[in-house]
Amino acid sequence: MGKGLAATAATTALALPLTFVSVPAEAAEAAAARVVPVQVTGDPARRFNLVVLGDGYTAGDQARFRAHVDRHLNALWTIEPFKSYRNYVNVYAVEIDSAESGVGCDPELSSARRTTPLKMAFWGGCREAGPQRLLTMDSGAAKSYADMVTGTTAANRQILALANSDTYGGAGGTYATASGGNALSALITPHELGHSLGGLDDEYDYYQRGVPGGTYTGPEPASIHHTLLTEQEMRDRKLKWWRWLGEPSESGGTIGRYEGGLYTTKGVWRPSRHSMMKTLGYYFDQPARERMTQRISGKVSLVQDATPNAAPVGDDRVLWVETPQPNAHELEVTWTVDGRTVRRGTRNLDLARLRLKPGTHTVTATVTDPTEFVRDPAIRASAALTQTRTWAVDTRVATPPAAVPAGFTGTTPTDRAVGAGDVVHADTTHPVREIPRIRWEIDGRRVRGGERSIDLGRIRLSPGTHRLTARVGNAERAWTIDARPPAVAYELSEAAATHRRPGRPPEYVFDGPFTMRLSPSDDRPGTVVGEFRVDGDGWYHYFGWPTDSTAPFRFTADGTVIDHLSYGGIGKGRHTIEYRAIDPAGNAGKPRRFIVTLR
Repeated sequence: MGKGLAATAATTALALPLTFVSVPAEAAEAAAARVVPVQVTGDPARRFNLVVLGDGYTAGDQARFRAHVDRHLNALWTIEPFKSYRNYVNVYAVEIDSAESGVGCDPELSSARRTTPLKMAFWGGCREAGPQRLLTMDSGAAKSYADMVTGTTAANRQILALANSDTYGGAGGTYATASGGNALSALITPHELGHSLGGLDDEYDYYQRGVPGGTYTGPEPASIHHTLLTEQEMRDRKLKWWRWLGEPSESGGTIGRYEGGLYTTKGVWRPSRHSMMKTLGYYFDQPARERMTQRISGKVSLVQDATPNAAPVGDDRVLWVETPQPNAHELEVTWTVDGRTVRRGTRNLDLARLRLKPGTHTVTATVTDPTEFVRDPAIRASAALTQTRTWAVDTRVATPPAAVPAGFTGTTPTDRAVGAGDVVHADTTHPVREIPRIRWEIDGRRVRGGERSIDLGRIRLSPGTHRLTARVGNAERAWTIDARPPAVAYELSEAAATHRRPGRPPEYVFDGPFTMRLSPSDDRPGTVVGEFRVDGDGWYHYFGWPTDSTAPFRFTADGTVIDHLSYGGIGKGRHTIEYRAIDPAGNAGKPRRFIVTLR
């Protein structure tokens, strides 16, 4: 395999301490603020709520803030596990009108100090000892503005603050910050959420850019993705990421043992050559993805609602549970009576059909997430991925009749297009003695779906736009299905030679550095994300160039050093570059490729 992008273009993430820096200051500037729901998938009291605050955006800058939010979110939805668990997440933007545009000490310590509602500032809050990229804020003010979002609490939300800045920066800890407009800023957000939400540590082998990190001298790290153990010791002792060893890494290469991390160059090892926590642009690798899955799920109740169980119920009624719905797979529901399994899959159990023996019985519904992102049985069995609801059933109890018309209570959001591979769900009302049946149709033609969901990935949809409808009783819900993958065009600088042969990817020969511009597009509005990879390495988010998002990405034999980091090092020789796009509905275009030879 070729040298690969990660070999020299790595370490684009922030060398920031994990502990969030709170800026002690006077009371935050009083400012007009508005809560704008961006994505609502359910009751905020039962969902994971991402609250995005803007700072340094004047009333006239709010359109820019909205564009920044859109770009950050659309990048986030392409990254697992956020992609698969998008339907677990409510997103609210809080538009805060700042009296001044921009944030403090941007980009230099000598730059203006600005008075903004969240007091965001680079250099660790305009401190001489603070790293330039450390973007801090007044955490008390952030909490006050986040509290405007009704139904959210510290337990079920994550605060992300975007600064009105084009300078590279951010921070992670209790809350996360990122610059809104930098070329790399949409990639700062998932990295900082890795800290704030996932409790993940940095995998950089330095603390200050350009200064080697030295040798780690401490004990075995508490971090789940750093170790002093060898691969064999991890396997023998069943510790750290032993379950993933040898697997192809989601961020490129193979899960193994790579030296460097925790701001040190030697003496400590990480799972992958360049995952999200080391190199912005790549995905989370499997150990980090497992932790992020656990943390997202841990802020959501797997049993969203259920038949009341405060008193014994009769055996003449239907028991039910409502669950959230991952984007691309189903949760498992298992029903037992007195410890014996009686039903699987269904979210409703008609007790009358069981013909229970007279007396009392214990009925339990167990909801489990079977996601392949989790291999640790302790995480699988935890409340994040497995929850139960239990009822006492007494055959002597008669359920009084109740007129409950069939209708919908909650569904996959209908105000945005769903992808061709999504699982769409719909919850209904709950008559006490019957199970409402949903009729699913696509473009007016009846299709087979599940009791409360339909897996669009199992239906061969023709490319284009389709209409999905769900009907129960007199109620109807409808979704637009975006089944057309996005397109992406590439443009290279002038080559010394070009070879095109039928049935083969085009080949280009360069005698020196060359540039590549990706132009992703879609037939629907929203930010479309472009990605590329070199010689089969991990998919890398196309962001333009670090100093200018409108400039193309530059490849050289040894990379281009910017602020002590090297980008685009590809090595001399023959390389395969693949490219693709992902649209706002989550559809990924089929990868295409071309060949380059750098002489």
